[in-house]
Amino acid sequence: MKSFSTENYVSTQELESIVGTAGVCLREYTEVSWQERVEKAVAPGTKIDCTVYPNTQEELAAVIAWARNNRWAVLPTGSGSKLDWGGLVKLDPANPPAAGGIAAVSTARLNRLVEHAVGDLTVTAEAGMKFADLQLLLAAAGQFLPIDPAYPQQATLGGIVATADAGSLRHRYRGVRDLLLGMTFVRSDGKIAVAGGRVVKNVAGYDLMKLFTGAYGTLGLISQVTFRVYPLPESSGTVVLTGEVNALSQTAQILLSSALTPSAVDLLSPELVAKLGLGKGTGLIVRFQSIAESVKQQSARLLEVGEKLGLQGTSCGENDEHQLWQRLPETMWDSGRKSAIICKIGIRPSEAVTAINELPVQDAWIHAGSGLGVLRFENATAQTLLQVRRGCEAKGGFLTVLAAPTDIKQQLDVWGYNGSAIDLMRRIKQQFDPENLLSPHRFISGI
Repeated sequence: MKSFSTENYVSTQELESIVGTAGVCLREYTEVSWQERVEKAVAPGTKIDCTVYPNTQEELAAVIAWARNNRWAVLPTGSGSKLDWGGLVKLDPANPPAAGGIAAVSTARLNRLVEHAVGDLTVTAEAGMKFADLQLLLAAAGQFLPIDPAYPQQATLGGIVATADAGSLRHRYRGVRDLLLGMTFVRSDGKIAVAGGRVVKNVAGYDLMKLFTGAYGTLGLISQVTFRVYPLPESSGTVVLTGEVNALSQTAQILLSSALTPSAVDLLSPELVAKLGLGKGTGLIVRFQSIAESVKQQSARLLEVGEKLGLQGTSCGENDEHQLWQRLPETMWDSGRKSAIICKIGIRPSEAVTAINELPVQDAWIHAGSGLGVLRFENATAQTLLQVRRGCEAKGGFLTVLAAPTDIKQQLDVWGYNGSAIDLMRRIKQQFDPENLLSPHRFISGI
């Protein structure tokens, strides 16, 4: 096997003794698509020496213990669909963990279903299971996990937790951490730890699960997760309203304060509305999921409200709405263009309609109930992103750069957080990963 140095060759042999020859892939042998993702995730001049694929939780623990003992840095990953989100991974030149030693450790082969307690509405699976595969298994029992993450065909359960990627269904079912009942993870010293449990009422380890949700792999490697699941709705329908901003704002306020029970309430920028072929003007798309009669009545009620306020309204049946909810995320999350920049934002929900028309961006998608959303720029400068960030902050929110060309990420703080919790975050990082070996510098303030 080709190697970069005698030291790295010896290290590779040690890893092969843990996961087998097929479980270690040197940089020179990785697929082009995988290497491109890795290059977007690390700072210039930083190299991932190898990718390791443990087959079991015990092998994962042994790999992390090896990394700790040899002071190699670790970049946790699943399928790699969000590997380039967040800050650029890099070694501290003043105190590198090893001589060029960074290993990407993938949970892709930890993809088994552990337990599906149909009657208890819970499911336990390994972290490398793909979200789409889990949904197929659950659907066979008439259930589903109410999350709609980016890249659903590739995203793994561990990656969804690590990035707190909930999507539009958060409006009704809340966020990832609210659906997460328990998890198993490997600490930075290679020890296996458990938080929470496999039943809905078990709250042991609750704070640990909150810490790991959205931590981007900086505290430990998630190896197994337990979620609460829900029965598949009998029927689903989506109402699309387009038109003038003030009318949309009134409609959104009436909807959110009414007795209607939508699963998703999303605002779309005029440019995005046009791309999706939904009409002209700013858009409000509202999804109802329940028994057929309820979906029909709630859709009719919302269309009536929109009509009275002068909005153009249509109701999508299940086939049309399936295409809509598939095309919308594909349009926003497509990272095929190297110049594309994708940002996560948060603002006060009351400012959502105004913001989607005031922010200098073409493609904007904001969840009206929470104020969280996604912005997409085909081309933008760091100065433009900072301008948009200031606009979000003026509306009580934030802007985080998820995916962007490396040179853009080098010109600004991708997280943009300067609140009072930074010192606490650093102490937590020190407690969980004192050697700073897990995703070094990827998180807020270089954590």
